[in-house]
Amino acid sequence: MDHYDEIDKNNFIYQRYRYLGKYTPQNFLFNANLQEFSQPVSYLCNLQTIGKISSQECYEEIESLWQKLTLSFQALKNDDKDVTE
Repeated sequence: MDHYDEIDKNNFIYQRYRYLGKYTPQNFLFNANLQEFSQPVSYLCNLQTIGKISSQECYEEIESLWQKLTLSFQALKNDDKDVTE
């Protein structure tokens, strides 16, 4: 498999969507973080649905991802305050 096949596979599996909201650097970065959150959540839900992981394991993994997303949101919100002051 060459480099371009790997890129195509990653683009297929981890699709990115362009940001359409009001542009600020913080909004743009949060959107990227949100997309990075949603992809593994989808996989975890599918794994739990087909019985590959338990409900508890799925919950704990999603909770961990949620905490990371929350921290990134708070950091970006604080960055936005610093810019407007």
